[in-house]
Amino acid sequence: MADDGARGPRAVVVGAGPSGFYAAAALLDAGFAVDLLDRLPTPFGLVRAGVAPDHPRIKAVTRVYEKTARREGLRFFGGVDVGGGAIPVDELAARWDAVVWAVGAPVPVALGIAGEELRGCHPAGDVVGWYNGHPDHASRAFDLEVERAVVLGNGNVALDVARMLLRDPAELALTDMADHAVAALADARVREVVLIGRRGPFQAAFTDGELAELGRLDGVRVAFDADGLELDPLSAAALDAEPEGSPARRKLEALAALAGASDAGADAAPADRRLSFRFLRSPLELVERDGRVGAIRLAVNRLAERDGRLVAEPTGAEETLDCGLVVTAVGHRAAPLPGLPLAGGAIANDDGRVAGRAREYVVGWAKRGPSGVIGTNKGDALETVARIVADRDAGQLAPTSGAPDAEPWLRERAPALVAWHGWEAIDAHERLRGERAGRPRVKLVDLSEMTTVAAACRT
Repeated sequence: MADDGARGPRAVVVGAGPSGFYAAAALLDAGFAVDLLDRLPTPFGLVRAGVAPDHPRIKAVTRVYEKTARREGLRFFGGVDVGGGAIPVDELAARWDAVVWAVGAPVPVALGIAGEELRGCHPAGDVVGWYNGHPDHASRAFDLEVERAVVLGNGNVALDVARMLLRDPAELALTDMADHAVAALADARVREVVLIGRRGPFQAAFTDGELAELGRLDGVRVAFDADGLELDPLSAAALDAEPEGSPARRKLEALAALAGASDAGADAAPADRRLSFRFLRSPLELVERDGRVGAIRLAVNRLAERDGRLVAEPTGAEETLDCGLVVTAVGHRAAPLPGLPLAGGAIANDDGRVAGRAREYVVGWAKRGPSGVIGTNKGDALETVARIVADRDAGQLAPTSGAPDAEPWLRERAPALVAWHGWEAIDAHERLRGERAGRPRVKLVDLSEMTTVAAACRT
């Protein structure tokens, strides 16, 4: 890694998740020195704090990011809260030639229905952060003394939450799930999780790989509502237009396999846990009972074509489902930062150039919204960096080329700053704790403990 960041054009990337690392790598390739900042002392963003604990192969992508972090010209600074007061958003462009926002889309989309504020209703991001040990969520408490939970959403995050609630606790105890979540889920009484989707199975955003995992959950029966997986005429016509082997076809094949396995196992010994799919349902109200969520009122939908899209519209029929826990996985949007324009849940931009702000750019979910998989961020970052390179070659990045190195300025404003070697100390500490417990790692979840471990390695 660079000792000073003073040569050539310099860029700062705010956010050390996948999109931030891919942008940093592309900038290094283009001849930039890069400072990679993150609010947390730990890098990797949602790979560390969002990927399910039982998906270690997906987390292995961090090896690619580690290689980037060790390249000459890159410096990592964790514990740096841009926009939090001490480091104003507008001051970055005065110290770096290019500013790249890789801050994700952390704000959950609200349901906008009565009862959403009741105890027992939680955004999926809170639950995912809790079981993954994110410092912002580690101290949260969820009432798992309920028999039925409802997860609103038909994407992979919804499946992850459902799987964590139903998976054998003994299996979870062998992962890097946060200790507090392992203990809570071991004592949980949840016996059924119902996944609710406003449209049909063809429109669901699940991937076939995630669905296939459900068939391998010991003690869990997968069930479908009375309509099963039957497609309406509009969806059937859309499926006919899909090529063989397309993601949509693979998804429906995976759902059919689950339904077939459920039918074949109907006469077998009953499973003690159940995962139920209900399509064409939209939440209307969370019903209060004893001061908390006690049921959810659902509209029964049908699909209609509108402006070339298949949308859900209510039939007038309704259902009420008793439940004690509701998790909402219906989308996210970018968080507001002073001076940065928002549009459609993302930072307003033109192919990566932030609207109305010279020499500022955006990548990842903050650029396009919460869509795609981890690898999607690579092409997205390359597109944005191509714009940065074009602006550099046109002489539009010159104003700050003589600015002094920003590291002393960062350290003055972020007393708990953690450099890459500090993260390596945290990483080694967690892995050692994991080795002693027969697990990949035992995560630190407290910020002060993280910075203490990181500081101990300073030379």
